[in-house]
Amino acid sequence: MTTVALVLYVVALVVLFGVRSWVHRVRTGSAGFHGISGTPAQAGWWGGVLFVVAIVLGLAGPLLAVAGTVPARVPAAVQVLGLLVALSGFAATLAAQTGMGASWRIGVDPAERTELVTDGVFAHVRNPVFTAMLLAQAGVVLMVPTPVSVLGLVVLVVAVQLQVRAVEEPHLEAVHGVAYTAYAARTGRFVPGVGRLPAPTGAGGRPD
Repeated sequence: MTTVALVLYVVALVVLFGVRSWVHRVRTGSAGFHGISGTPAQAGWWGGVLFVVAIVLGLAGPLLAVAGTVPARVPAAVQVLGLLVALSGFAATLAAQTGMGASWRIGVDPAERTELVTDGVFAHVRNPVFTAMLLAQAGVVLMVPTPVSVLGLVVLVVAVQLQVRAVEEPHLEAVHGVAYTAYAARTGRFVPGVGRLPAPTGAGGRPD
């Protein structure tokens, strides 16, 4: 199962970042990559750096397990559950990326204005891509529960929180104004109903 986890992780990286970026470039002329924003003095910069670290650790976990460097002993039933969770998470990530259409990108360009996506799964959760990625990484941890894999999941959680709170939300509010704050007041940050922002004055709704 460790080999399956490694192959699955590599395929997911190729599809979710490589193929998705290629398709985006064909459709829009842009690969959608904006890199790490800010400086080391800003939380958003750390979010981007830690995201890359989490991806590397996520790959290193099953790789080290396959090489026999780090043991990963877990009941077969747990590994099967992990496989199902990981597959669901990776599939949901791709679906959420596709649902963003031309607004999909990695990182933020302050000068760029993309359409605010509020339909489909985005009608219930503001960041379904990140939610699905966390689910997928949790599945990999169940398949290959090495200290490296667990650390990768922890770092990914921190990276996502920093990226969303310090970069994504301020950028979207600056670009879309009341339209975004009204949307954020009725949808959860990572899961439905949780992490809603205060409703803007005159927009209606009740803040958490």
